[in-house]
Amino acid sequence: MCADSASGSSPGPLEGYRVVDMTQVVMGPFASQVLADFGADVIKVEPLAGDTSRLIPPAKHKGMGPVHLHINRNKRSLVLDLKQPQGIDAFMRLIATADVLISNVRPKAMDRLGITYESLVTANPRLIYLSLVGFGLDGPYDARPVYEDILQSLTAAPTMLTRMGAPAPMFVPVTYNDRACGLSAANIILAALLARGRTGRGQHVVMPMFETMAQFVLGDHMGGRTYDPPIGPMGYMRVLSELRRPFATEDGFICLVLYTDLHWRAFLSLVGKEEWLVNDPRLQSITQRAEHAHEIYKPIADMLRLKTSAEWLALLEAADIPCAPVHTLDTLLEDEHLKATGFLHSAEHPSEGRITQMGVPSRWSDTQPTLRRHAPQLGEHSAEILRELGLSDSEIRQLMDSRVSQAPQNSPLPVQP
Repeated sequence: MCADSASGSSPGPLEGYRVVDMTQVVMGPFASQVLADFGADVIKVEPLAGDTSRLIPPAKHKGMGPVHLHINRNKRSLVLDLKQPQGIDAFMRLIATADVLISNVRPKAMDRLGITYESLVTANPRLIYLSLVGFGLDGPYDARPVYEDILQSLTAAPTMLTRMGAPAPMFVPVTYNDRACGLSAANIILAALLARGRTGRGQHVVMPMFETMAQFVLGDHMGGRTYDPPIGPMGYMRVLSELRRPFATEDGFICLVLYTDLHWRAFLSLVGKEEWLVNDPRLQSITQRAEHAHEIYKPIADMLRLKTSAEWLALLEAADIPCAPVHTLDTLLEDEHLKATGFLHSAEHPSEGRITQMGVPSRWSDTQPTLRRHAPQLGEHSAEILRELGLSDSEIRQLMDSRVSQAPQNSPLPVQP
């Protein structure tokens, strides 16, 4: 167990692997947190100003905002100014000890720093180097910056919402591109580690966000344009129906999903309309229901207004029909299932006091991932890691004094002899 372990002692399935994380904002840190939760030693290399996600409010202390706390647990923070030769020297020492490097720094900026794949593989032939980029490097967008809203716009989320009734194009209020790409990045790294186990060699992988999310969206909505020539319009009609939304009840809203033949049969029996399955051809197969989604949900919506949410949920659950309350952000935090499974729990953070923490969703019979470290203060582990790399206390002190590295003000540092 680490000295600052927060709970439990299981090392996790990736114990013994070291990941150097040069990423900022959400996508990359989310990817590396997956690996950190699985037991990897993730070293978050930050500039002097720190990862910008540290500054997303609210916060008790500068640089320790909630987004940072929830995507950087189980990591150590090392501050290095990579624009200074001593910073690059320390970084390359770190690379020599690593299994993986993840970066979302633009390739040209990495080149200016002298951090090329050729230099990395010279220092460590077994290194897996994952470059997270906005766009594939051989297309016209390759040099453009990209953020969540850019990706949502390019992959049609705002305009799809207008098809569902939004008065104007708008963004989905979750950073789902960042997080989906983060999961894809974690999968790439795990696959690359397996490949290295067979070949003994590392490799460079470039993962573009735009292409990754275009695959994500078009997998649902290519529709008739899948075929050449097209046999119909684009779009998964049930998913794009204006009535695919929470249903109003007598006193609120519920979510109800009628998808399979079994669901429809159970629901129409519940409301005394079994004959509809026989008399209405639009209800008789998934294909027909998808093509007529907007029409067939209208009478369902009218029926659901006749009882309260609690009444409907009790009836639907008894009939084994998929349904759920419609949470707000506040009620999600109070969800009885999340509480019962221990997914949400209180923990004592060394600098931020008591915080609500999320657990690792998966359950492992042997190497259960645990919360070993809370999200670090900026540079919290700088001296510790530099010492591991073979630097003397006086050398570490010199790096701190020359602003190549830094540590929190309350952190004990080596003193000059």
